[in-house]
Amino acid sequence: MDKDVKVVSKFPLNSWELAMAALVVMGFVLGLAGVYLTMPASDYSFLRLPRSLEDLQILKDNLEGYTSDYTLQVLVGYCMVYIFMQTFMIPGTVFMSLLAGALFGVFKGVALVVFTATAGASSCYFLSKLIGRPIIFSLWPDKLHFFQAQVAKRRERLLNYMLFLRVTPTLPNTFINFASPIVDVPYHTFFLATVIGLIPAAYVTVRAGIALGDLRSVKDLYDFQSIATLFFIGIISITPTLMGKSES
Repeated sequence: MDKDVKVVSKFPLNSWELAMAALVVMGFVLGLAGVYLTMPASDYSFLRLPRSLEDLQILKDNLEGYTSDYTLQVLVGYCMVYIFMQTFMIPGTVFMSLLAGALFGVFKGVALVVFTATAGASSCYFLSKLIGRPIIFSLWPDKLHFFQAQVAKRRERLLNYMLFLRVTPTLPNTFINFASPIVDVPYHTFFLATVIGLIPAAYVTVRAGIALGDLRSVKDLYDFQSIATLFFIGIISITPTLMGKSES
């Protein structure tokens, strides 16, 4: 066992974090139950997690009619699915972000994606704090050591570094969600970096969802210009950290 990572000997959640985790679980249960009980009788065989743009187009075409008549149910169902996928690191949230743009437009779609992505990332953070240590050592040992070293070096301006990671594709978001409590990233820093840092990428994806029929591949979402813009925003976010190191 690596000695650099602290072993937690007490219950890993304080009372506030435990209440937040319980609220997420309660939200899953109540949300799914509410959607199930209030939707009309119909054939819902089209409801499945999209794995391709074709699947997404079918889902969007079928949900459009329900979105106008059963807006609340569609919103709650969307949130439950997105948060569940983020919590348990299920691939495919990019399709859910595209769907938000196709169903709700840019501004509502971005707000919805940032909210659900942050809630799901927080749920994953708490889950990892409880049971994540052996899992992350098994899945990403090298990335964990790198991330731990970077967090330790940038402890004084950790928010700037976390913003940089969220804005740029330097490390996968699923890894950041799961590894952050293991390397002692405080939840308030994790939360703020997630809420703010996800906005640029969410905007790019949601905006693409409006013209879903014109999209040929998920790879088309992030062309050179989009990636360069994200890195530019990320460099701006981490500049105070680099200046602080040069001054010291």
